[in-house]
Amino acid sequence: MTASPRIAFFASPAEGAGQAFEELVARHGQHDPAEADVLVALGGDGFMLQTLHRYGGQGKPVYGMKLGSVGFLMNHHHPDGLLERLHAAEPAVLRPLEMVAVTESGATVGSLAYNEVSLLRQTRQAAHLSIELNGQVRLDELISDGVLVATAAGSTAYNFSAHGPILPLGTNVIALTPIAAFRPRRWRGAVLKADTEVRFRVLDPYKRPVSATADSHEVRDVVEVTIRESRDRTVTLLFDPEHNLEERILAEQFSS
Repeated sequence: MTASPRIAFFASPAEGAGQAFEELVARHGQHDPAEADVLVALGGDGFMLQTLHRYGGQGKPVYGMKLGSVGFLMNHHHPDGLLERLHAAEPAVLRPLEMVAVTESGATVGSLAYNEVSLLRQTRQAAHLSIELNGQVRLDELISDGVLVATAAGSTAYNFSAHGPILPLGTNVIALTPIAAFRPRRWRGAVLKADTEVRFRVLDPYKRPVSATADSHEVRDVVEVTIRESRDRTVTLLFDPEHNLEERILAEQFSS
């Protein structure tokens, strides 16, 4: 990174983010994302995911500062010393999941997920799903509120709340986790190689409709959802050395 990197700042609607944006732009200037060396997102994890979805294809590293309710993917907010922090920051390269969902109407919808892809029942009735891995049926019928596939970076979010495993970065695995499973009652999910293609089929889509959500992009009334790790898309997040993403994921496993 150059001595004075060109920075593109983005602020969420969260309280304080707008003021921080104005202060930082006054100090460091503002550049178009296409011309910037680094992107700086001011907000919470939700805003970071929005930034990655909108600008991740440009291949620019992203540094976040927490000015929202949840900041697992963010660094602490300090108005001073930004350039020094950027030069000292450690990269974490993330590879998102690619979701392809087919709906009852026959439409095909694609989306990326940096945290997880989740399938959820749309009504009071439980979802009935089959699960295929690389074209082979591994579970004929899962009766549950839903199921999700999470990346390592996303394994501490919804996946962990659903009692899924926390995955260390760099292990090239993903988590397959049921949400409130009724049958098989004792099935707790699986840890899969990251290049595994996971396909869910909705067994009774008209009586028991299901939606699929890639991060925050929801597709309703799906009949089939295929998920695999992207082969050609990565994003780089930057973290302060004393609080990098790998350390945060490790610390989550020892928190009370």
